[in-house]
Amino acid sequence: MLIASIVLAVAVLLCGGGGLAAFLTLRNVESGEGAKEPTAAVENFLTAVYQQRDAKKAASQVCSAARDDKEIAAKVAEVKRYAEEYENPRFRWTSPKLENQTGERATVTTKVTMTTSDEKLTEQDLRFTVVQTTGWWVCEVA
Repeated sequence: MLIASIVLAVAVLLCGGGGLAAFLTLRNVESGEGAKEPTAAVENFLTAVYQQRDAKKAASQVCSAARDDKEIAAKVAEVKRYAEEYENPRFRWTSPKLENQTGERATVTTKVTMTTSDEKLTEQDLRFTVVQTTGWWVCEVA
């Protein structure tokens, strides 16, 4: 009886320890809390990049798997160059539209437009892949 109890206790510890290790390894590694909705994650990201021109804020909207601080900083620097190169550029975008959502993954689209005071205009259609872990996070922009 004592041997059976010891074997059972060891089995529970091994299974529990393995389960804990799997949980710690596979749990969501996002720090902080993402947006409440997929479209809000995109809106927050666009605002950080195009209006605030703040790479740190933009990175805070990106999922940890895709977060590349250098790449995000390069995109924000590009927007800043436009601001210096063109005459009073203004960035706006259409309301982000939820195209598809399956469980913890969504596709959101929008069109970003840059206009200048000397009437130059450029537009770019963007498609975002957004994932849900501790809220919604931008994971890919195409």
